[in-house]
Amino acid sequence: MADAFSSSSETVIQRVVGVAVKTNTPADELEKCYQIKKTCDFISEHQFEKVALQFPDELLVDSVAVAEEIERNTNAKSYILGDTSYGSCCVDEVAAEHVGADCIVHYGSACLSPSSRLPLLYIFEQRAVDVEKCASSFRELYLDRHSHIIILYDVNYAHSISGLLAVLSPEYPNLVASDIVVEGEQCYSHGQIKRQDDDARLSDQDDGQVIYQFGRQFTLKSGLSVTDCSMFYVGQEGATLRNFMMTWNRCSFCSFDPVTAKGRVESISINRALMKRYYAIERAKDANVVGILVGTLGVADYLSIIEQLKETIKRAGKKSYMFAMGKLNVPKLANFLEIDIFVLIACPESSLLDSSEFFKPVVTPFEMEVACNRKREWSEEYVTDFRHLLPGGQSHVPLADQQDEEDETDVSLITGALRSHNLLSSEPTEPAYGSSVVLRNQTLTVANTNSAASFLAGRSWIGLEQKLGETPVVKAVEGRRGIAIAYEEEGTLS
Repeated sequence: MADAFSSSSETVIQRVVGVAVKTNTPADELEKCYQIKKTCDFISEHQFEKVALQFPDELLVDSVAVAEEIERNTNAKSYILGDTSYGSCCVDEVAAEHVGADCIVHYGSACLSPSSRLPLLYIFEQRAVDVEKCASSFRELYLDRHSHIIILYDVNYAHSISGLLAVLSPEYPNLVASDIVVEGEQCYSHGQIKRQDDDARLSDQDDGQVIYQFGRQFTLKSGLSVTDCSMFYVGQEGATLRNFMMTWNRCSFCSFDPVTAKGRVESISINRALMKRYYAIERAKDANVVGILVGTLGVADYLSIIEQLKETIKRAGKKSYMFAMGKLNVPKLANFLEIDIFVLIACPESSLLDSSEFFKPVVTPFEMEVACNRKREWSEEYVTDFRHLLPGGQSHVPLADQQDEEDETDVSLITGALRSHNLLSSEPTEPAYGSSVVLRNQTLTVANTNSAASFLAGRSWIGLEQKLGETPVVKAVEGRRGIAIAYEEEGTLS
């Protein structure tokens, strides 16, 4: 750090920063890695003229070569979508619409959240898995051969699961492997992927319970529930595994990392993780001003959950403001000191954001509903897919009727102050004399109507003074050149 600040401006500008970059895939391996023939067949079959190719950052080095191969074998014009506005696991339909694309081909890891605007084709990386080592680790982790076990996996290892199941099924009769099942009429299948609509006819004939979650589907025997099973995950530690563990938090998890070729019992304390999330819920209950962060523009029904959240927050007597700022980071959210807590609208894998470094907590829509909806209680159920919270969803809980609303108070577990749970059906009326305190209800409970704007006006720094009409008009002149540490006209510091 000392060298960085003591160096000259030229040295700072010319300094080279080492960044690990994926090497280009050899030309003879492009077909295997990116399934170019199947992609071209998909484009030609539907006669698409403009195709958007969405690559994550780590695969951009191959994007030009893949696009050239597709254009060489089809009549379509391809457009490469690189830096997505939100998570690369979600389909960036907004960027594709900007170029007038007829369809999207999504490469790499995917959360499999349903999209609704454009036809979509998933192409996963076919990462290598040593099936024999994986099976050996499985046997060491599960000594009881009659255990009920469900195999889950990262989408990039889907191609190897059938081989693993063939090796282990004779030894473990109660072993079940999940299938990747895409959702929506606009999503097309290939390889190991099935369409949910096509698979529903087969699953209805099975004797058992069909579980569909996060683009995975498996069938349990009659009388068996998910909590009676153990989970075996093939893939590296990350958002996908964390999402599974939080959702099925009563199941034991083991995993196999194909990179290190080692299996292990997942030792993360789910109870501790859930209590950390519950602390965020308590912060949400204490909050007066809520910021709704739009973390996706591609997942179906994101507008519906925004409207539902705005109504839920309003009925809880809180104010809400909506923000669309792309990928989140600490400096972005630090600009809004008037916001007490943020709620993130994103796909299931991106919604569980670790907000320990942020100045204000970031919660999920489910956690905000627990804080604001009296009829929803904190239980063993944990919902990361916001679509389940909407009317018709498996976890939907309607708001309390306005006629049955009564003022309830409890004590905040964080501040120890008395907290009112009275739900408001409308905004407080504007007081006659401009007072910031008005009656909330007939029990003479008062509400503070100060908005974020009044908070901004009251803090020590409110931005540059505008002085409208007082600044004289002058001709534009050339400004300084260089960087702040040493402008060119200032010369070199001795």
